[in-house]
Amino acid sequence: MKLVVGLGNPGPKYRGTRHNVGYDVLAELARRSNAGRPRNRFAGETVDVVLNGVRVLLLSPTTYMNRSGRSVAEAGGFFKLRPENILVVCDDLSLPLGKLRVRSKGSSGGHKGLEDIIRNLGTENFPRLRVGIGAPPQGVDAAEYVLTRFSAEEREVIQGAVTRACDAVTVWVSQGIDACMNRYN
Repeated sequence: MKLVVGLGNPGPKYRGTRHNVGYDVLAELARRSNAGRPRNRFAGETVDVVLNGVRVLLLSPTTYMNRSGRSVAEAGGFFKLRPENILVVCDDLSLPLGKLRVRSKGSSGGHKGLEDIIRNLGTENFPRLRVGIGAPPQGVDAAEYVLTRFSAEEREVIQGAVTRACDAVTVWVSQGIDACMNRYN
């Protein structure tokens, strides 16, 4: 079994914002899998799917971004998953819009959601898939920027990135992190 976590903030106020790209990827994976309605578990919304014959729990923490670690630790602990079987999908403002970056482990890179997951899991050794949302314009605070919505032109680019991210998750599930990094970095 694998756990795929999509980071974001709950509620209509944050829907469609740059910070919710992780949620968008999981929503698309659930749609592709014809998954049923999400269940409220592990301080998040969960959907069970099967990707290439592997059972996968999709988890969207509803704890708000900066507290995502509790949700991830609860789900991982319940299923007794090793950190390498937990993939976190999140936004990254240091990557150009739409670019993907897959890593097997690493620091938070300043991402508050990843920081909290690292703190709660007690390790940096879990894979992550970062989706580029572009850098904030000069003079715009990063914390404010991640809560803005994409323009119509940007939305087209990010939709393509969400599609590729879903494909990357499927490769990670069935072929592992090295195959995923080789194909999507």
